[in-house]
Amino acid sequence: MPKLTIDNIPVEVPQGTSVLEAARSVGITIPHFCYHPALAIAAACRLCAVKLLDGPVKGIQMSCSLAAQDGMVVSTTDPEAMKLRSLVIEWLMINHPHDCPVCDEGGECLLQDFTIAGGHGRRRYQGNKRTHMNQYLGEGIYHEMNRCIQCYRCVRFYQEYAGGTDFGVMGSAGRVYFGRFEEGQLESPLSGNLVDICPTGVFTDKTGRFRARYWDYQFSPAVCQHCSVGCNTSPQAFHRELIKIVGRRNDNVNGWFICDRGRFDKEYLNTPLRPRDPMVDGTPCEYEEALAALAARVADLAKVHGPESIVIAGSPRLSLEGALMLTELAEHLKGATLSFYAGPAESEVSLGAVKLLNEQNAATVRDLEGADCVVLYELDLIEEGAMLVPAVRKAAVRGGQVYLVSSGQRTLSKPLPFAYRQVASLDEVIIEGGAKGVVICGAAPRPAEEMAQIASLGAKLMLLQPGPNGFAVGTVALESRAVPLSEVLSSGKVKALLAFEAELPDRLPEGVTLLACADWRASDLAKGAAVFLPTTTWIESDGTAVNFEGRAQHFQRSFKAGLPLKGLDPKYYQHQSPAPLHPPRVPHGEIPGGKERDCWKVVAQLIEKMGGGSMAEPLTGKWGALRDLDPEGGGIRVFGLRDR
Repeated sequence: MPKLTIDNIPVEVPQGTSVLEAARSVGITIPHFCYHPALAIAAACRLCAVKLLDGPVKGIQMSCSLAAQDGMVVSTTDPEAMKLRSLVIEWLMINHPHDCPVCDEGGECLLQDFTIAGGHGRRRYQGNKRTHMNQYLGEGIYHEMNRCIQCYRCVRFYQEYAGGTDFGVMGSAGRVYFGRFEEGQLESPLSGNLVDICPTGVFTDKTGRFRARYWDYQFSPAVCQHCSVGCNTSPQAFHRELIKIVGRRNDNVNGWFICDRGRFDKEYLNTPLRPRDPMVDGTPCEYEEALAALAARVADLAKVHGPESIVIAGSPRLSLEGALMLTELAEHLKGATLSFYAGPAESEVSLGAVKLLNEQNAATVRDLEGADCVVLYELDLIEEGAMLVPAVRKAAVRGGQVYLVSSGQRTLSKPLPFAYRQVASLDEVIIEGGAKGVVICGAAPRPAEEMAQIASLGAKLMLLQPGPNGFAVGTVALESRAVPLSEVLSSGKVKALLAFEAELPDRLPEGVTLLACADWRASDLAKGAAVFLPTTTWIESDGTAVNFEGRAQHFQRSFKAGLPLKGLDPKYYQHQSPAPLHPPRVPHGEIPGGKERDCWKVVAQLIEKMGGGSMAEPLTGKWGALRDLDPEGGGIRVFGLRDR
């Protein structure tokens, strides 16, 4: 490992580490724009200049493209290096509009930070500025080309990392332009990452435009709940409204980035149509009253028809804590049937994956990137797991063979950004002896003989789940011998259905006399439930998610549940006066519309109301090892816990 000295601090780093990263490892930040750990080196901005005083290399060098070597003596504060950095900043700022007060990047802008750090504080240039026309790039991204500093991050990400072809760089010298030949919606499913990758305000999130500054937001570590990949995110909320979702680095899952669906599909979390009040027979009430009413009705029904007439239903939307609490409720009722899946097809896919995967054959993203052969088996990868696309592309660029096994029944929603060979069956897939292979299967149902053939290929497996937390729920369902909801309802013996964030059918059998729902969304059937209990969404609660590869990750509440302040009904601002007052003159003790509770807590409180013990911690026994899981860490795989 090379040993060098940076600003009189001895540093030892792994072979191949750049001087810039070596400095960062000891807390020294060298200004930079074009450098990004996920991208290839470009050395385009020339801002990371340092001076090497001694060693195998001497003089002014760009630290991002210079590998650390034994004996190097590096100075980041040498007057010659600092002067060069200040001149580079001044040159880059000549045409910048200096519109920080109206730029959405203000407060989280590298250009702001490094302009001051580079020693440039006053503009000397008095000439006319170069100006560009902006383009429409879709409903998610706002384009302001005049703020560009030609770092090339955007085009390097879009073309080299994401594999997009409809966005690039045009022009030369001071006329360089980053955009499309014709304006229009960007085609890549990862295009929203331009917002994060740009070090200035050229690309900003249009959906959160002019809403708040970085320091106004409430945010915390979260796990995306749109698919079973489990990408790490940071939801950003302001006044109880989710404004933005940005990617959070996790090298074990999604790297630095997230897909557009995970970034922009968030209106369902802010909708005013979300159920906010507990209801008993259609009448709003207090939460404790609704829980007591439900507990009493369940107890009465169990006395008359027996607990075997009760079904407790969940879904892969539940957190691990929620799924475990449902098993506690079923155990308390002694005889109630537990269900986690709407139908047998969904159950078969999820439980089949849980049975088949183990520590040795479950593929990670790193396995996928280094694979010699990748098999995409009957799936639309962009639709079912978009953040796996860059990993497959990386394997393909390295020379790996990619097969798309498709019988023709499914079509791709978008073209895949890498070369592949389409075949009709697994029999046409060739994995050479000793080659590293990975098979990615979609969440569609498939016969047992096909799964056996997939497992016999000798490749590692990525089995996507039918739901964001399918692996956790599948594990609990397997251990508790849960039955698909459609099967148990068809038996004709069900009198009560207790649904906790479950996928309900369009209608219930005539024999069901009690329907109770706890959810953050309400279907037409749920709206007519005898008891309805509003729950928090994944950004308003704490919990644990387990992705398709069995990796458990903890997520934390970003903000307390409640109605967004924007558009709040005037009744919440009245104070001893029929006329609405805004803003309120007296602080309220309760958040308007903030009665929602975490689903697992609702189940625990229901058990307590029914005479069971108080449960403050759902992760007990073998799952107790996940209790102190670091939400900002890489997560841990649960195979060892599951098999205890």
